[in-house]
Amino acid sequence: MNQLIECVPNFSEGVNLSIINQITDEVESVEGVRLLNVDPGKATNRTVVTFVGEPKQVIQAAFLAIKKAGELIDMSKHKGEHPRMGATDVCPLIPIANITMEETAEYARELAKRVGEELGIPAYLYQHAQADKSRDNLSVIRAGEYEGFFKKIKEPKWKPDFGPAEMDAKRGATVIGARDFLIAYNINLNTTSTRRANAIAFDVREAGRVMREGDPVTGKIVTDENGKPKSIPGTLKSVKAIGWYIEEYGVAQISMNLTNIEVTPIHIAFDEVCQKAADRGIRVTGSELVGLIPLKAMLDAGKYFLRKQQRSVGVSEKELIKIAIKSMGLDELGPFNPEERIIEYLLKDATSSKLVSMTLADFADETASESPAPGGGSIAAYLGVLGASLGVMVANLSAHKKGWDSRWEEFSNWAEQGQNFKDELLRLVDLDTAAFNKIMEAFSLPKSSEQGKATRTQAIQNATRHAIEVPFKVMQTAYESLTLIKAMVETGNPNSVTDAGVAALCARSAVIGAFMNVKINAAGYKDKAFVDDILQRGEEIQKQVINAETEIMNTVNKKINSMA
Repeated sequence: MNQLIECVPNFSEGVNLSIINQITDEVESVEGVRLLNVDPGKATNRTVVTFVGEPKQVIQAAFLAIKKAGELIDMSKHKGEHPRMGATDVCPLIPIANITMEETAEYARELAKRVGEELGIPAYLYQHAQADKSRDNLSVIRAGEYEGFFKKIKEPKWKPDFGPAEMDAKRGATVIGARDFLIAYNINLNTTSTRRANAIAFDVREAGRVMREGDPVTGKIVTDENGKPKSIPGTLKSVKAIGWYIEEYGVAQISMNLTNIEVTPIHIAFDEVCQKAADRGIRVTGSELVGLIPLKAMLDAGKYFLRKQQRSVGVSEKELIKIAIKSMGLDELGPFNPEERIIEYLLKDATSSKLVSMTLADFADETASESPAPGGGSIAAYLGVLGASLGVMVANLSAHKKGWDSRWEEFSNWAEQGQNFKDELLRLVDLDTAAFNKIMEAFSLPKSSEQGKATRTQAIQNATRHAIEVPFKVMQTAYESLTLIKAMVETGNPNSVTDAGVAALCARSAVIGAFMNVKINAAGYKDKAFVDDILQRGEEIQKQVINAETEIMNTVNKKINSMA
């Protein structure tokens, strides 16, 4: 697989769309680079741009964007709420796929060298790209900002890593580095007071606040034996935060950088700020995401808020995201479109879920057409999807059943497990058709030479093996879903026992149907040991699923008869 890195440059222009568009046009001019998001801020007069691609292409796109920003933005005239030191204020690279942080840091150094030497812009390295740990922190590097850098850059300890030790009045200086995925996140308050917003920021940020005697604002600073100020740590690790007033919205915000969302996820940051704000008589009214967010962060947030309500977390991905958006008020200041803000959705191949994104009618029409795919394999997988979905439905109905409040978590766990079965089987619906198409492509390869024949034969064998493994995975997953279905028949909401019964029938049909595909594809595969093993395992799964479905249906019918 290709290496992928993300680049998130921050440009000191958030108002003039013509300038912003000219900069992003440079990014899009590089083949292989995908522009994911452009997020301008009027009050901060700053635009966060996000793009991804293979490292060399990303480096070239970043270089062109930095060059264009230097041509169009005049820092001597720039005003904005956010700290800044250059036309391209900061340009981080983030490893996304199949690349280490060390490799990403080397690309950051390569970019910084080009910016310093070819463009003549003072360039500083930060975080993982900076070997000198006394100057690897962005806020430390940027201290003094644009106005203070004319003097600061002359200090020997603040000589740029690349480029001239002379502040460029028009373009400023820039900071380039490699870092982990960072979430820029603002929390909205029902106050206009920057001082009170800052007080909350100091409560929660890892660095906390300076320790003082008596009054926490005006009291004498407490120092250690070396004369350095002591600090009172905040409550959230891996969080940077300041308070500011946003004239555009007429409210104060807590502006946060979540530098490690495994340590402090976005939902924990939100809830902690809510608590600290409430302690000071202030309310949180919503929040604002700057740039993009990983899918997992949104799903974890949705589950967190559902658990707080003692509600089942075994709901769809779409529903979890909706809960996260509403719980954190991510749509307070403007629409929050998951397709445009979640990084995995932006990277998703539009053709990767052709079938499952169809309406039911279109799926049926596609199946009924003269095309051989989708065929029995994809339909078997979809039967498994329906079975798992019915099982999840019964679990969720049981979790919310009146009088069963003490059992919500039990059924939530079942529903969450069922969602995993459903999602895996959905993936296999399209994968089965793709596997069939791969076989057809292999058969169409040229065979005019001995080498061509050998290549074609090997491609056919590779595609055939894949076409055996996919329906076998359908068998395994559909069979595993019977654990959920059986539990719902035996312990779930009795009013939904027939739904669980239909789920069992779907799972049984999915297994038997998928096994037919395994067998017919195995007939064309030359590895006898592999074929014998997978057919033997398939026979055992089919036998077990038939027995399990018979047992489940006996229980279903007994319960139906007892209600008559």
